[in-house]
Amino acid sequence: MRENLYRHRKVTIVGTGLVGMSFAYALCIKGLVREIGLVNRTAARAEGEAMDLSHGLPFTKPIDIRAGGYEMCKDAQIVVIAAGANQKEGETRLDLAKRNVKIVEDIIPRILEHNPDAILLMVSNPVDVLTHVALKVSELPPERVISSGTVLDTMRFRHLLSEYYDVDARNVHGYVIGEHGDSEVLVWSRVNIAGIPLMDYCHACGKSIDAKKKEIDEDVRNAAYHVIKRKQATYYAIGLAMVRITEAVLMNQNSVLTVGTLMQGQYGLHDVCLSLPCVVGAKGIERVLTNPLAEDEEQALRKSAQVLREGLDSVGY
Repeated sequence: MRENLYRHRKVTIVGTGLVGMSFAYALCIKGLVREIGLVNRTAARAEGEAMDLSHGLPFTKPIDIRAGGYEMCKDAQIVVIAAGANQKEGETRLDLAKRNVKIVEDIIPRILEHNPDAILLMVSNPVDVLTHVALKVSELPPERVISSGTVLDTMRFRHLLSEYYDVDARNVHGYVIGEHGDSEVLVWSRVNIAGIPLMDYCHACGKSIDAKKKEIDEDVRNAAYHVIKRKQATYYAIGLAMVRITEAVLMNQNSVLTVGTLMQGQYGLHDVCLSLPCVVGAKGIERVLTNPLAEDEEQALRKSAQVLREGLDSVGY
């Protein structure tokens, strides 16, 4: 029997803005946990959110939802960090770094004071930079400081391919790696549909990807900007992505997800956090997977790592 399956499952969310609460709402509907803790700089906001969610509990599985200070982190298997300034229209994720680094530096010690054993799940942007900061400040093992990474970008990629080929997105397999941001890398060389390599699938169905490839690449890369332009923020889809990561941890599923983690020699990369396919289970990141990439993809991944390294240098890390 896999460990962690019948433990009292608790998740604490630090930051009750749109992203944090979209995650909490989706978590309630999914029924994955027995307890949700909410922590926010403005206590009244967290209290109001806890009340609002609690009023809907007759429609869901039983969950204890409470708001409070950092003592809410106690006994949580996962502490989600969703606090920080939001990305503005026209602003890159890396532009957010200096504003949000100070927030993470303040939050991490408070969490660890009450719960030194939790897995930290980072979602605040720029998530790769802030994950690195959280790792350094916390001094936790890398497998326990992970980020939402390119899980959402990967799902956007699969969704667009599924639309183009008119096939269920769950049968489309492809990954986005590197930065969760402008330099991310769509791994076209490894895309398959129901186990059939993409080019073979194109020949079989008579529908070439060539004319659509650039459009899909740009749509995946710029998806957040398009949403922000229209509604000022993205939150529903990332909330669902976070639920998927949480499920993999709490249920010890050993699922392969493109979460962000510290590079320790993968593709020759070191001392930078970015996304690769990882086996995610009860301990956080169980394994980081590396597959041969096309030459241009590996070059793009190195460039993405350099972009992030420069971002870290700019904030003193």
